[in-house]
Amino acid sequence: MTAQGTRIKATGRQVSSSTPFRMLARSGLAARGATYILIGFLATQIAFGKGGKDADRQGALQTVAKTPGGTVLLWLLAIGLAGMALWRLSEAVYGQTGPDGHTATKRLSSLGRAIFYAVVCSSTVAFIIGSGGPGSSDKKSKDLTAKAMHDIPGGRWLVLLVGLGFIAGGIGIAVQALRTKFEKKLNTHQMSPQVRKAVKAIGTVGLSTRALIYAAAGVFLAYAAITYDPGKAKGVDGTLRQFATTSAGPWLLVLIALGLIVFGIYSFCEARWRRI
Repeated sequence: MTAQGTRIKATGRQVSSSTPFRMLARSGLAARGATYILIGFLATQIAFGKGGKDADRQGALQTVAKTPGGTVLLWLLAIGLAGMALWRLSEAVYGQTGPDGHTATKRLSSLGRAIFYAVVCSSTVAFIIGSGGPGSSDKKSKDLTAKAMHDIPGGRWLVLLVGLGFIAGGIGIAVQALRTKFEKKLNTHQMSPQVRKAVKAIGTVGLSTRALIYAAAGVFLAYAAITYDPGKAKGVDGTLRQFATTSAGPWLLVLIALGLIVFGIYSFCEARWRRI
C-alpha cells in the first residue's frame, strides 16, 4: 500500500471511530427500531380487521407521512438509515468489534447489510421526494421471484437456494437469540442488573420473532420454487397475514406483531448500548 493509501485508510478509521460517526450509527439502530414498531402496530391492525396499509416498510412510511411533522420524521429516518449503511460499510472495511470481527465472513456479512440499508435509505428518500418508494413487499417479492425464474438460467434453483438460505438464517438467528449470544455485542457492564435482565428478555423475544419472519418468508420462497409459481412468494406483509389464517386465528398474528414491536424496542436498546 502506498503512503497516500495508508493515510486515507488511517483517516477513514479515525472518522469511523469518532463520536459523531458513532452517534450516526446509533441513530440508524433507532431508525430500525421505529420501523419495526410501526410494522408491528400495522400487523395488529390487520389482525383486528382494521388494517388499511401493508405491514411492511411501505406501510410504515405511509403511516409516518400522515402524522404531524411527518416529512421531518421521514428525513430523520432516512438519515438514520444512511448512518446504518455507513456503519456497516466501515465494518466491512475495518472489521467488526470483537475477537473475530476481522474475518472474511464477518466483513462480507457487514458489506451485505451495508448494501441492504443503502437500498432502504435510497427508497425512503425516493418516497419523501415523491419519486417512488419501497413499494409493496409482496409485489416486489413476487416480481423478483418471477424475473429470476424466467430470465436467469437455473433461476428456479437459485430461488430455492435463497429460500433455504432465509430458512437457515432464521434458524441461526433464533438459536443465537435463545442462547443470548447478542449480549456479547452490548456494553452490558453499563447496565444495572435489573436493566440487563430486562434487555436480555427483550432481545430474546424480539430476535426470535424476527427469526420466525425470516424463516417463514424463506418457506414461501422455497415453495414458490418447488411449485414453479412466483405467486407463492410472499414479502413481510404477506407472511404476516398468513399467520392469521392458521387454526390459532388472528391471535397468532397479534403475538407475532407484539414480538416485532419488542424487536423494535430491542433496537433502541442497541442504539443505547451496542458496541460500535
